[in-house]
Amino acid sequence: MTPVKSVFQHASIPFAIINHEQFFVDFSKQWLSSFDLESDILGKNFFEAMPELPEELKIDINYCLEGIKNRSDSKRIVQKNGNSIWYDWKVSLLSEQDENSSPNILVILENVTHKRLEEDLLIKSQQVAKIGGWEIDLVRNTIYWSKMTKEIHEVPEDYIPDLAKGLSFYKEGHSRETMAKLVKDGIEQGIKWDAELQIVTSKGNVVWIRAIGEPEMLNNKCVRIVGTFQDIDRRKQAQLQLENSRASLKGTFDNSSIGMALVAKNGKFIDVNSSLCKSLGYSKDTLLNLNFQDITHPDDLEIDLFLLNELIKGKRNSYQIEKRYFNNNRQLVYVILTVTVERNVDGEISHFISQIVDISTRIKAEKKLKGLLELTTNQNNSLMNFAHIVSHNLRSHAANLTMISDFITDESLGEDIRKDSLKLLTKASKGLNETISHLNEVVQVKLEADKKLKSIPLNPLVDKVLTDIQAVIDENRAHVHISIPKNIEVKGVLAYLESIVLNLVTNAIKYKDQSKEKALVSISATEDNETVVLQVEDNGLGIDLDKYGEKLFGMYKTFHGNEDARGIGLFITKNQVESMGGKIVVESQPAVGTIFKVTLLKK
Repeated sequence: MTPVKSVFQHASIPFAIINHEQFFVDFSKQWLSSFDLESDILGKNFFEAMPELPEELKIDINYCLEGIKNRSDSKRIVQKNGNSIWYDWKVSLLSEQDENSSPNILVILENVTHKRLEEDLLIKSQQVAKIGGWEIDLVRNTIYWSKMTKEIHEVPEDYIPDLAKGLSFYKEGHSRETMAKLVKDGIEQGIKWDAELQIVTSKGNVVWIRAIGEPEMLNNKCVRIVGTFQDIDRRKQAQLQLENSRASLKGTFDNSSIGMALVAKNGKFIDVNSSLCKSLGYSKDTLLNLNFQDITHPDDLEIDLFLLNELIKGKRNSYQIEKRYFNNNRQLVYVILTVTVERNVDGEISHFISQIVDISTRIKAEKKLKGLLELTTNQNNSLMNFAHIVSHNLRSHAANLTMISDFITDESLGEDIRKDSLKLLTKASKGLNETISHLNEVVQVKLEADKKLKSIPLNPLVDKVLTDIQAVIDENRAHVHISIPKNIEVKGVLAYLESIVLNLVTNAIKYKDQSKEKALVSISATEDNETVVLQVEDNGLGIDLDKYGEKLFGMYKTFHGNEDARGIGLFITKNQVESMGGKIVVESQPAVGTIFKVTLLKK
């Protein structure tokens, strides 16, 4: 068969021409490419060369061969290999060249499977996302709503909308007024819109929707507006609920009576509430420029970081500890810290939530109570010691005086013995008077304990005491070194503090080690947040604490055999320190020296 030469062979569409016997007489290159055919199909039967075509196409070709000029259709077939293919076709009867020639048929055939899949996916996605379409034709004054748009409005499929009816669906008030303005601006100025508003459906249901409109302008006049209409009620309700929850959480966070903070993984504060700012004395802006490590007491940082690391590793969900922060004045704030972890949707740590309860008042009360308990215990011990002195020493003096009196009144004894008894009576009276004087000193310390403590600069006080005993220092060739900051002040009774320093320094000189070239005495003071520690150190004889430690501060206890030692000084010193709410401890080694540490309340 001689092929018919055609100028359409290079056309960009797949077409073929077949004769009345349904043999190929011409085709475009696009036809061969689209259906993976070779040019040797020329002269072959159409349906033998392409056996897997819809039966409906064969019927349409036969219709045209019978005289019908045009046929078109679309059909899906399932091939033997299971693939599903969509075909679109147009079949046309070509004019006969002369009366004796048979008619030819023009077949335009396209594989539109990909296009159909996209359309199907689009339709399904619109159904899942509840997205409909709409159009306002301002030239013909018509409105079109897609099926999904009508479903969202809960109107029947045959519902015919108009502009007034469309606006009436919007909830009265903000939503209706907003949409009316958007449509007006779109028509007059060509302004696009994308708005989330509420409608009331024909069944009375209030639904959140997203309406998008895009005007089309011709010669500065709006001729058409097209757009989409989506049901976003579930998403919007969830969004509003989340926003309400966040607002509620934010309100709880901001107004909580306990300190709260959001902390980043690097320890930096993300947000803090007013209670935390109040407890720590920092402004919010200052805290947001710090991390928790900056204000944590160094001794508490290790355990905090350890537990935080376990939280990061997922070994625990939260932790709680007592810890100390430094406030804006570098004073300690005692807190109970509870930390929980917040994770994002991927399970990654977003931030930490810290709850901080200020327990400074409780801790101070506990310390005060502990101090009072220690003071009470010490005073009870002192009282027992005092009772021992009264019961033992005074009884001894009384027995001695009775015996001497018996000697004096015994007329059977010689005159010499009676005179010696008078001398003994004088000595016994002096001893009794000395004991009573010592007891009076102890009682006086107890009575003075109720005096109001005053703020006393420590440095000038020590200078005064050393000036008063300068002669003693010079006589014993002692070297005294002072290291007390000038700004340190303590709470106490001036007379007691002078007595304490005097006793400790004179003892250091009195019990110097004669085998050493120089008697060295060092007086120093250090302070922390609440107390001052006064330290007096010497290189003297020292004390065997294992042997005498429990008796060191007892009344009439001596340890070195000095003739002028009465064993009353340290007893009085300890009572004076404790009466001012302080404590005294000692460190000592024989032949090395002694260190007395006196802890006093800070101003």
